[in-house]
Amino acid sequence: MFFQIEHKDKNCNARTGKINLEHGVVEVPVFMPVGTQASVKALTQEELEDIGTTIILCNAYHLYLRPGLETLSVAGGIHPFMSWEKPILTDSGGFQLFSLAHLNKVTNEGVIFQSHIDGSRHHITPEKMIQFQMDIGADIIMSFDECTPYPISHKDAEKSMRRTIVWERKGFDYWKEQKEGSYSQLFGILQGSVYGDLRRKCAEELCEIDFPGFAIGGVSVGETDEERHTITEISANLLPEKKPRYLMGVGAPEDVLWAVRCGVDMFDCVMPTRNARNGCLFTSHGKLNIRNARFVRDFTPIDEECDCPVCKRYTRAYLSHLYRAKEILAFRLNTLHNVYFMLKLFEKVRQAIRENRYLDFYNDFFSKYNIGN
Repeated sequence: MFFQIEHKDKNCNARTGKINLEHGVVEVPVFMPVGTQASVKALTQEELEDIGTTIILCNAYHLYLRPGLETLSVAGGIHPFMSWEKPILTDSGGFQLFSLAHLNKVTNEGVIFQSHIDGSRHHITPEKMIQFQMDIGADIIMSFDECTPYPISHKDAEKSMRRTIVWERKGFDYWKEQKEGSYSQLFGILQGSVYGDLRRKCAEELCEIDFPGFAIGGVSVGETDEERHTITEISANLLPEKKPRYLMGVGAPEDVLWAVRCGVDMFDCVMPTRNARNGCLFTSHGKLNIRNARFVRDFTPIDEECDCPVCKRYTRAYLSHLYRAKEILAFRLNTLHNVYFMLKLFEKVRQAIRENRYLDFYNDFFSKYNIGN
């Protein structure tokens, strides 16, 4: 069985389960570190394995442009190319094309865009992007969708949603024709911006298609926290219970823990790695900015409650020095801590759900976690 629900908390919609993939079993809820260009920035694959990473996300748009299909094919696919033997999910690039809107032209057939690397012109269709992800051997592949900006009018959001549904139907039909001999599992993506009625319309049509899993897209693009939480809850309730649910691009603890409560299983976000490179560290009491002067002579760990390799060995004072001196080691240690924090958080989440105490865990976490810190 591709997806198994193992336990559902008796007091909310949070659930644990397993996703069985070609390169391993992934326990959910799970956080996927982002390795956009076949690399989780500042970390080695050995380090990711050592801290318990079970699946990472790579981006098909970036891999398509560089190193390209020919190189990845000669290497034997994305796994041997980057020396990662565990599961990989590839995002199809809808968000990247949204963020590079000034370089592309969108039609019902796909996207014509100009490479941000060398200016070359490309035409991506839903079928072509599905084929690329299958060719490089990703375990989970994502439908080609259009990610809308925020704010956006209801009319424009509906137009974009309709186009996304057309693309996803084309992509699914192509995947179904080509999947003989392929282990890649295709997820559909729910769109509709912050409009609940559009989310419902989109879900009604997508759920008629037998995708192995579903994602909630088009969030964390500028909307308010309240809007994001509302749309997450609405969307999760619209998606099939017996298939994995993935909230794309969301990684703040206050967002992911809310989404788990709503029944979401999978998450990814660049926040832990990007914040780390900017000196912002996650702790059990909120975020800590290692650039602040008060840490120059603070000889305590980043987080007394953390048992990551960084907290076991190094002090805030040393990390502050590294960051101020612009040492590469600062980026590496900060990133190792932040990614570990997220992975360990999800271990605690899974355990709390199994014991039917997720709501207590949720409330206890935020009783000491300062969101605005």
